[in-house]
Amino acid sequence: MSDAEPRSTSLNGGTILIVDDNPANLRVLLEVLEAGGSSVLVATDGRRALAIAAQARPDLVLLDVMMPAMDGYEVCRRLKASVETKDIPVIFLTARTEKADVIAGFAAGGLDYVTKPFQEEEVLARVATHVQLRRLHLQLQAAQAALTERNQELERALAQRQALQGQLSLLSHQEAERWGLDELVGQSPTMRAIFAKIQLMQDNPRTSVLISGESGTGKELIARAIHFGSPRQDKPFVAVNCGAIPRELVESALFGHVRGAFTGATTDRPGYFAMADGGTLFLDEIADMPTELQGRLLRVLEDGQVWPVGATRPRAIDVRVLSATNANLAERLERGSFRRDLYFRLARYTVEAPPLRERREDIPLLAQHFVRLFAKEMGRPVQALSAAIEQSLTRADFPGNVRELKNIVERALIESRGAEIQWEHLRLPAALPLSTAENAASGRAPAAERHLGPADGPVAPLDLDDAAHQAERRVIEEAIARCGGNVTEAARLLRTSRNRIYRVLGGKGPVRPSKAATGANA
Repeated sequence: MSDAEPRSTSLNGGTILIVDDNPANLRVLLEVLEAGGSSVLVATDGRRALAIAAQARPDLVLLDVMMPAMDGYEVCRRLKASVETKDIPVIFLTARTEKADVIAGFAAGGLDYVTKPFQEEEVLARVATHVQLRRLHLQLQAAQAALTERNQELERALAQRQALQGQLSLLSHQEAERWGLDELVGQSPTMRAIFAKIQLMQDNPRTSVLISGESGTGKELIARAIHFGSPRQDKPFVAVNCGAIPRELVESALFGHVRGAFTGATTDRPGYFAMADGGTLFLDEIADMPTELQGRLLRVLEDGQVWPVGATRPRAIDVRVLSATNANLAERLERGSFRRDLYFRLARYTVEAPPLRERREDIPLLAQHFVRLFAKEMGRPVQALSAAIEQSLTRADFPGNVRELKNIVERALIESRGAEIQWEHLRLPAALPLSTAENAASGRAPAAERHLGPADGPVAPLDLDDAAHQAERRVIEEAIARCGGNVTEAARLLRTSRNRIYRVLGGKGPVRPSKAATGANA
């Protein structure tokens, strides 16, 4: 066998590089190591040994000390100086057992030594020990590298989680500011009572709340104020419109499903309850919940567990449920279309969102609030609403409640192009009679709204056509007064013709505002 072509057999005992210039030593060691199941490489000089070690990366080197040109100590030092070979253990083969020689071998980087003449058992034992130590060392290195990589992944995930939590906290803070009590505008006794209820529910973050009221009264706003003022504010607020989910998908949407639960369920999907875990689930239009699912919803609220469609085990959840409806649930209970036990579970505490007509004194505050809101969004200066505009808004009926008022103010701000909002920019619903403000100040309801009783004296017969004519005349007179007597402007304001104005007022010549319309004293 020559040192130009390394000889190899089974790798069961590791790969050993023998470096010795004595053929007899090589032959003995080769036989012993191959018998032990090792793969053996040989080199007869130091330079060849360095080249083989760098290429083959053996598990161990048996290195003779006394060799020509480059002795074993120098070969060992060079092996340890190279990045490729510094971790390969070296056992010296030496007949020199003086302390100085042993120390020199360890100083060069050797781990052990075998004395000549060789004892087979000793050679095998030392080689087996250091090969095993080498393998353990490599396994430890691999495990440490994997652990380091895993730690780095965890650190990255933790940093990402912390960043997301920071963003969530920031968003929650912004949401809390946006949806807090400051967003609920009003100074009326009704709204002050609402504020007190919201603050009470903020301090009781596990109590379910049923919020009722007409469309557009701010039921979701109340729910958000409850959530973002409570200890749950850093957790999700998930709003669900029960009436907008297809009937056949409600169960899956609320409780989730597992893969293969039904045709098209290609992956697991968490339901809204799971999405809101730790936070608040807002079930809007709860009266539209299908009857067959009301029992399941009740079970979830009672047990704190959801069963995804197709799942074999439940999932524990911690969710506060706030619900809302504009329907008359009392009637639904009587008809049996809504479960009574579910109603009492949802309505552990109730909040009634009042219609805008029941808190007219809040309308100017709301209108100016919306002006500031939309002016900021549009990048326009905030213009104060005039007293006349506020009075007009206060007198108007808003069937769509606060949502309709918000829409009207936004449109008026768009049409005003940043200037002061004028009458012609408003698109108001039907107005109350002009005496509304006076009636409100006196505490009496307008005649059209009051219930006449014995104290009002005999009730005169009503003529519908005459009443309509008088109402139309009052509106025209007010428009003319606002336009300073200019009938053309009044006609444009009312989106009608001057002829109609003349016809209603009973004349064809120039029209001057009456003292009653202008508020002048007689």
